[in-house]
Amino acid sequence: MDHKKEDKKDEDLSEEDLELKQQLELHVEHVQDADLSLQTRALESIRQEIQMATSSMTSVPKPLKFLRPHYGTLKSHYEKMSDSGAKKLMADMLSVMALAMSAKGERESLKYRLLGSYGDIGSWGHEYLTNLGAEVVHECRQTEDNALVNDLMRLIAQIVAFHMKHNAEPEAVDLLMELTPVEDLSVLLESSLDSANYKRTCLYLLSSANYLAEPDDMLAFDNVYRIYRQFKQYERALFIALCLDNLVYVRKIFMSCDDLLRKKQLCYILAHHRKTFELDEDMCSEEDLEGLQFIIGNNKLIEGYLTLARDFDMMEPKSPADIYKAHLVDDLGVAGTIILSARENLATTYVNAFVNAGFGQDKLMTVPSEASGDSSTSWLFKNKGLGKASAAASLGMIMLWDVEIGLAQIDKYFHSTDTLVVAGALLAVGIVNCTVKNEQDYALAILTEYVVKEEPCIRVGAIIGLGLAYAGSKRYQVFEQLRPILVEDTNASLDVIAFTVITLGLVFLGSCNEEIARTIRFSLKNRSESELGEPLARLLPLGLGLLYLGKQDSVNETAKVSKTFSEKIRRHCNMTLLSCAYAGTGNVHKVRDFLGECAQHLEKGETYQGPAVLGIAMVAMAEELGLEMAIRSLEHLLQYGEQNIRRAVPLALGLLRISNPKVNVTDTLSRLSHDSDTEVAMAAIISLGLIGAGTNNARIAGMLCNLSSYYYKEPDLLFCVRIAQGLVHLGKGLLTLSPYHSERFLFSQTALAGLIVTLHACLDMKALILGEYHYLLYFLCLAMTPRMLMTVDENLKPLSVPVRVGQAMDVVDQPGRPKTITGFRTYSTPVLLSAGDKVELATDKYSPLSPILEGFVILKENPEYKDDH
Repeated sequence: MDHKKEDKKDEDLSEEDLELKQQLELHVEHVQDADLSLQTRALESIRQEIQMATSSMTSVPKPLKFLRPHYGTLKSHYEKMSDSGAKKLMADMLSVMALAMSAKGERESLKYRLLGSYGDIGSWGHEYLTNLGAEVVHECRQTEDNALVNDLMRLIAQIVAFHMKHNAEPEAVDLLMELTPVEDLSVLLESSLDSANYKRTCLYLLSSANYLAEPDDMLAFDNVYRIYRQFKQYERALFIALCLDNLVYVRKIFMSCDDLLRKKQLCYILAHHRKTFELDEDMCSEEDLEGLQFIIGNNKLIEGYLTLARDFDMMEPKSPADIYKAHLVDDLGVAGTIILSARENLATTYVNAFVNAGFGQDKLMTVPSEASGDSSTSWLFKNKGLGKASAAASLGMIMLWDVEIGLAQIDKYFHSTDTLVVAGALLAVGIVNCTVKNEQDYALAILTEYVVKEEPCIRVGAIIGLGLAYAGSKRYQVFEQLRPILVEDTNASLDVIAFTVITLGLVFLGSCNEEIARTIRFSLKNRSESELGEPLARLLPLGLGLLYLGKQDSVNETAKVSKTFSEKIRRHCNMTLLSCAYAGTGNVHKVRDFLGECAQHLEKGETYQGPAVLGIAMVAMAEELGLEMAIRSLEHLLQYGEQNIRRAVPLALGLLRISNPKVNVTDTLSRLSHDSDTEVAMAAIISLGLIGAGTNNARIAGMLCNLSSYYYKEPDLLFCVRIAQGLVHLGKGLLTLSPYHSERFLFSQTALAGLIVTLHACLDMKALILGEYHYLLYFLCLAMTPRMLMTVDENLKPLSVPVRVGQAMDVVDQPGRPKTITGFRTYSTPVLLSAGDKVELATDKYSPLSPILEGFVILKENPEYKDDH
């Protein structure tokens, strides 16, 4: 019966296949012959037939199919063969045949490979090596024989080399990650890397890091950094070093790079990231030092920003009335009476500051009036109390980043007899120096003189000014000036103490400085119970948390100490510390912990759930999937959470989608802006401004316009609407508040810190933002940055070139040269970038020095370019 089936199968074969089958059967007979030379020739013939065979992806090659019935026979004969070259060749054959014929779990392919010759295993093809790699992994996990492990690692080296050479870099990386510690990857890959495959390897490693547990994710970044430095890709290596927040790596990059133009691009990347970094003569020559440090200090930012504004024809100042669109609002008669109130004038001051930020001119503070010759003075005194300080400080926002001209404009306020105006001027000095560093150190020279004054408002203005001017700089002189306030000054008011702590947190952002942490803890312990009950006291734990921003487990010791604080502040402090330490990490365990805290039903008076809600957003904002899940979780908190949680949810939504409005979040906030709880409504209105910040979003602008009509009889809510309107039109649509940049690869600690301080203040809107501390809104200047691409030539002069702007495509593990963007439009630089935009050059005439086209990018002429015309 079996013979009949066999005959039937043979009849179905083509003549060519039948001939191949018969020939292979003859070779099998010769393999079993006693003549060694005949055996060898037969094995060589079988090897050639297998290697030359072709098949589709889903079928077994015909030689292996025809040899299947003889697999057992050949295995038996192998055991009887004497040691010789023919026996090793036979083992090679059996190893390949086992790919299609061995029983599941037997790992015979590996068994015979180890018994065979260690020749060129790559000649057997990709499928064979993939299978062999899987068997090696299983064997390595089960064996404790060191000699066998060494043999297996030699095999792995061959398999990896083959994959790396044949565009299968992800398979090579996956195989090594299964078997070796992540930190050794770059060493193991070193011999296989070349100019053709290192980029795809690094791209896959970076993508894999998102799915690795700590600390393997950071070790994967370390490997990428080493590979980029090995291939002299210093700009790419710098992005990795900044992601790791490792200044030692940054230093090594500058020391390795010997091209001055590339060093200038490195400086532009550091400036865009708002990272304070001091160069020395080991990193560049003495004559280049000053110029490079000037770029790192962001001193070119105002020049680029105004070039962008002129290109888009936006230099004409806008008045708050243009933003309010008062002619569209109903009840003009009633609205007209409100416009004269001090609260409305205060809102107008902020709107004017936000809309004209950085333009150097506006219609309230910088344009002289015909009567007095100085409209800024006349506008100042249309404000009452601390409103005068905010109006004076708004001049700093209008002159943002323009230090020389800005300080000259602010100087006149220092001669005022009104202490509130002087306080505002001090705050303006900090704002105008925000994210800009220069050798003259004007801010330190001016502000330290006023820190020791007796009037609390002047001290607060100087202290906040220092925080804004030196955020992230780790300047020890600032600590020396402020330390006596926390340690020795027993008469200092709570607002002076609170803003001193916030300033120290900002200046030593993410430094984990134990001396400063100890000083802040000492100050916290010395507060009385009544002081700790004040809303402003909640900024004290925030200042401590900023020292550990994004540093994860480094906060553990301080978190333990925080448990010894007064019961009024203990849990609030713990939540604040953890939310800051894990901000921007995407750590799902911490998000779960924060959600657990929010699930508890508490008595009135507890405040720690607010920071826990913000903590969900701060941690989850790191990547898109976690961000979407966090939005869904926050929707559940809205439905089932206590009132104090509901008040924080809109702020968390605002942080998750900051300067990036999406329909679902916009609709949720629009609904909450009419909530019966006024605190929830106010938080939702401010968050509408945050998600639309700098976008000129017409839909949000329309919603706010309607809300201004709806709340015209309620000054507090109307004030929030005005602030939100100012934020939506931030910098006339040229600025963003998003801390993420460089295609969302990096986040600026300084920007995030400014947002966190403002949002924590918004947790108790009535006591802080709507009370005496509305100037906390100026902390947003730390997050403001132009959302632009400015291309410059080798002399750093603006150079207009065509670029494509579209949505980024995921090209990890895609073969060939896939398109990196989709749905693109072609513009000429400078261009405005929206959230999620990716840019590539639309011409081959120039080569960009930065791999990511954002901020300032230097273009080099391509010597191989030939103009078709």
